[in-house]
Order: sequence, then C-alpha cells, then structure tokens
Amino acid sequence: MNAGVFEGVASGGRPVTDTLSANGQSTELSSDGAILLIDDNPAVAGAMEIAFRMAGRMLDTARGPEEALSRLAARRFDAILLDMNFTPGQSNGEEGLALLSRIMADDPAACVVVITAHSGIRIAVAAMQAGARDFAIKPWRNSDLVAKVEAAIARGVPAISSSVIMATDAEPIRLLGESAAMQVLRDLVRRIAPTPAGVTVTGRSGSGRTLTAMAVHAASGQGGGEPARIDLRDESAWARLQDGINTVILRYPDKLGEVAQARLMDRLPPALRCIAIADDLAALTPALRRRIATVEIAVPPLERREGDGVMLARHFARLAAERFGRPVPCLTAAAEEAIRTTVWDDEVRGLALAIERAVLLVEDGTIDAAALAIPVAPLASGLGQASFDLTDAEKAMIKAALREHRHNVTHAAAALGLSRGALYRRMARYGL
Repeated sequence: MNAGVFEGVASGGRPVTDTLSANGQSTELSSDGAILLIDDNPAVAGAMEIAFRMAGRMLDTARGPEEALSRLAARRFDAILLDMNFTPGQSNGEEGLALLSRIMADDPAACVVVITAHSGIRIAVAAMQAGARDFAIKPWRNSDLVAKVEAAIARGVPAISSSVIMATDAEPIRLLGESAAMQVLRDLVRRIAPTPAGVTVTGRSGSGRTLTAMAVHAASGQGGGEPARIDLRDESAWARLQDGINTVILRYPDKLGEVAQARLMDRLPPALRCIAIADDLAALTPALRRRIATVEIAVPPLERREGDGVMLARHFARLAAERFGRPVPCLTAAAEEAIRTTVWDDEVRGLALAIERAVLLVEDGTIDAAALAIPVAPLASGLGQASFDLTDAEKAMIKAALREHRHNVTHAAAALGLSRGALYRRMARYGL
C-alpha cells in the first residue's frame, strides 16, 4: 500500500526516522497470502490457524475491533474473517456490523467473510448488504470454511456502487482513531475526496497531515498511483509539477512570498488537482487560495482525540515489537494516564517515538510511565490554564500509579520515575 506518512517522512515501521506514519501505516503491506481473523476466542483462533496453515495460508488474529484496525493499518490481507460479537453476552451482531462498516468505508475492495451463529441469519444478511462477500454459520468444518474463504478471494472485487468514493485499485489509507474529532475528519475526507476541488490540509506538524492528504487522494477515484509530492520551498522541485497526471501534493505553499505564489499559479496545469499541506492559510494570496484551498481539512491535535492516544500507543507498540522481535508489551494504567494527559512534542509522531523507545528499553514486557520518559513535574511558574492542566494531569498519573501498585509507594514511585520522597511530597500536595 502507498501508505500515509508523517510530515515529509516515508511510511513504514520506524517513527521519526523514515518509515512510520502518524497512524503507524507501513510500506510493508504485501499480504503474502495472509488472512486476518477477528475473534476473541483463543480456541477458535488456534483451530483456524492450523486449518489455514495446512492450506498454505498464514492466519493473523485480532481479538477485537481496536486490534483489528491496527493490523489492517499495518498490512494488507487477502481476506478478513469477522466474528460478529466481541462482548460477553452480546449476540445481536451490532459490534461486528459496526466494524464491518468501518472496514468497508476504508476499503470497499476488502474481502470480508463474516462468522455468525446458526440463529444469526438476519445478521449475516445485513452483513452481506453492508459489503461482506460471504458468511459462515457456527459450527463449521474447517475444510469447508477454508474453501469458502478461498472462493470469496477468487471471486474478486464485486461491482461497487458509484456512491463509493474509493477507486478499487487504490490502496486504502486508514486514519486510525475512534474519537469524535477523527470521525468528523474521516467523514470530511470521504465527502470532499471525489470532487475536483483543491484541498489544503492544516494542523500541527506530526499530527498526520500528509497521511490525511494521501487519504484524500486514495478516496478520490483517481486510481492507485501515488501522486507527486513536492516541497515548494525547493524551487528545483517545481519541474515535477508536470509529473502529476491527475493529482499533486504541494507542501508548504504558505512559505512562499507573493511573487513566488503568483509564479506557482502560472505553473500549475489547469486540470491538475492540488492537495496542499500548510501551516497557515492566511499566508496564501486570494488567487492561490482559491486554486488550492477551496476546502480546508484541519487535522485535530492529539489532545482533542479523546482516547485515541492510548489506542495509537498500543498500535505503535505492536508494530515496534514485531519489527524488533520483542514480545508485544502491555501499558500500565499509569502509562495510559500519562499518554492521555501529555501534550506530546511533535504530536502523534512524538508519541510513536516514545513508544518505540520504550519497547526497546523495557525488560519485563510492561511499559510504565517512567519508560515513556515524560517529565511529571508541573511548571514551576506561570498561572495560565496550561499550568493548571498539567497539575491535574500529574495528579491523575499519580493516582493511577498508586491504584495499580495497591498504594505501594516504592513501586508507584519507580513506575513514575520518581524517588519515594518526591512522590510523598506530591501526594501531600494533592491530598492523596
């Protein structure tokens, strides 16, 4: 897949250096004949792994929607086997249908075979209407299930309604995150992408602007070819404007002066669709803004993506563990609280770097707050809102560490990277 990238950084498995996107998407997206099973039952996963391995297929397993979306962002699979319920006691299939809808919205060409109970024919029909290629009824014979999946793959991509915006030959770009802010972002991308309008993506560096620009192109229906990406600060790169057959991604048009912006206007082919990445739309001349910024897509900062930080951290941990041959670590409650409350330098890219470093350094398979190397001391001066927010964040981290270690101050202090005395002083300050 021509995966999404950080600001000016190629995608893949290494944050900040050169290969990890703001959502952890990888350039290593060849499926290698792999199947993804989304099921929380280890017994089912074990039996299916044997059956598919005997059929010459590798089976990867995700235990729920979050892990499934993480794995789908990191690689492409020939087919997806989707159970329809993940919460104990649930049998209405709503969880599976919601995940199916998300998968098909990201990639209408996905080959999904749903798994449902014998009494779930209604759910299976709804899944087929939502884009699944086939369904299997529990219980099944493994040989029959393998044959059903192979047949679904062999049938290829079904006819897709004209209302679906992604070209079937385009690789999906997955914007990870379940917060309201990310849902709004994905919806805007899907509505604007099929139009020829010029789009400018704004937001903080490291938040996923290039990934979002690539998502607009992938959902545009202009084919699967990767558009030319041009840093306009390098005038020698302007010659590549002629390389863009349908779409070009322009970086930093707002860094050009008025004369240079006028020259850029003259150089842009009339039929070329422009997707730009900029810090400040106000710096664009009215003429250039009309040409390349008919619509602004603002990528939300990480602190506005409620809960997405922890989800992304788990995703980055899985990617880093696979890349370095380490067991997938778990995050302690204090580490999760630290991730939720930290304003990360370099946004999602900074979080990815912190997680990758922690995966390399921890020895017990557990990432605690100390392993993230986040300063926990509040600002020494200043009475602004940011200072109050940081104080609240530190208090929440300390409470989480104390709960996790059953109020053992020594262990909680070690998890937070503090001395016992420093932790006692903070506990007294916050009345803990």
